[in-house]
Amino acid sequence: MTQLSRRVISPITRAGLVVGGGVALAVLGEVATYPLWREGCLTWGATTDEAGATLPGDDLLADPDIVSTRAVGIDAPPSVVWPWLAQMGSGRGGVYTYDWIENLMGLHMHSVDVVLAQFQDIKVGDAQRLGKNGPNPRVVICEVDETLILQSDDGNWVWAFVIRANGNGNRLISRNRIKILGASARTRFVYKYLMEPGSLVMERKMLMGIGERAERLNTSTAANSRSQIAPT
Repeated sequence: MTQLSRRVISPITRAGLVVGGGVALAVLGEVATYPLWREGCLTWGATTDEAGATLPGDDLLADPDIVSTRAVGIDAPPSVVWPWLAQMGSGRGGVYTYDWIENLMGLHMHSVDVVLAQFQDIKVGDAQRLGKNGPNPRVVICEVDETLILQSDDGNWVWAFVIRANGNGNRLISRNRIKILGASARTRFVYKYLMEPGSLVMERKMLMGIGERAERLNTSTAANSRSQIAPT
């Protein structure tokens, strides 16, 4: 190796070591501190009552290994929130989160900002496949403007969306119940320290995305209604 090569490679190598060391320290820090903020991660946005409440769909999966309950307040009626839930899915309305991350995993998500009439007639039994090779949750409970429950074909994942009145607005509650069968210690480690925090990043964006879209549609609808009122 020439002296010139050493000059070029050495800074690159040092930079790689610095980045690698930084990542390793970040991982160690997250593993060391996660038990202190795990509860907050799994209950982001939810009140104590919401996190502890029995919700529709809980009885579909007993003794889950992971339960997350996250929520957001939405200043719009259930009838304006519901359409965004009804059209969720790959090849449909997307899931209103970071599409580029979803698509890195081959989920083919493209979140829309409009209500798609062709996907509103959702019913029990409909499949919501997440990508070509992803899980295939199906609708098991569908109560328009109130409750949408999905369950994976293997029965080990239940995803519930519940809309509840809260004063002048509404609360959208999302609960995941997951059973990890026959998983190795390594797999459980990945679920706990990688998947759980990762799900917070994605689900927080999703809930806020639904809220923003519903509130924007509600404001637009109200404005259109007012403009159609003839002056006296």
